[in-house]
Amino acid sequence: MNRKFLLLLTAASLLAGPSFAQNPPATDRPNNNAVNSSGQNNSNKPVSGANSFTEGQAKSKIEQAGYTNVTSLKKDDSGVWRGKASKGGASTDVSLDFQGNVNAAK
Repeated sequence: MNRKFLLLLTAASLLAGPSFAQNPPATDRPNNNAVNSSGQNNSNKPVSGANSFTEGQAKSKIEQAGYTNVTSLKKDDSGVWRGKASKGGASTDVSLDFQGNVNAAK
């Protein structure tokens, strides 16, 4: 009986073994998050990519970065929302990429 139990236990542990050895997926570059959630930009220029933000979400994200009077938002061919906004009393062109980076035109 002990031999059957030992054999069964060994077989079960071999079958379950690989499920315990989980490794995170490899990344092809640092900071490859779909949305930058730290509140900090991970790029000082817009990153091209498929952007799932709606116009309203883009406006809110830009406002959360300290801008007001956000207008003329349009998504360009690179998937970057671009428009005009004010910050510190000055009007500037702004952008929002798919990672959530908000940048002023330089």
